[in-house]
Amino acid sequence: MSPMKAKILVVEDEKSLSEAYELILKSSGYKVTLANDGAEGLELAESFEPDLVLLDLRMPRVSGIEFLRKYQLVDKHPHVKVIVFSNMDTQKEIDEAYELGATHYILKAWASPKELTRLVADTLSNT
Repeated sequence: MSPMKAKILVVEDEKSLSEAYELILKSSGYKVTLANDGAEGLELAESFEPDLVLLDLRMPRVSGIEFLRKYQLVDKHPHVKVIVFSNMDTQKEIDEAYELGATHYILKAWASPKELTRLVADTLSNT
């Protein structure tokens, strides 16, 4: 999928990080919308209809795992790709994210914005 047509929803409660990803992704040609937590992410996902969601796990109000449960990737939105990017790396969270339809799970601490942008491009090109 061409970057000019791809829509990305960034669901991240750390404002400086979400704004950095927004800047990087927009400069790569993607249309980007930001959500400050999972609850706002669920609302925006319905109207924005993203092709890909960058999803943090640990957030106020609605966690990333709860977002995945409620968004129902497998049943209602199978075309949407989700990259979980979190500092939570327990096998339980990783397994649960994949069971709920996540495409990739990466640790924030290990992924530079450039690497994340490359993963986004690779993930969208496989749609």
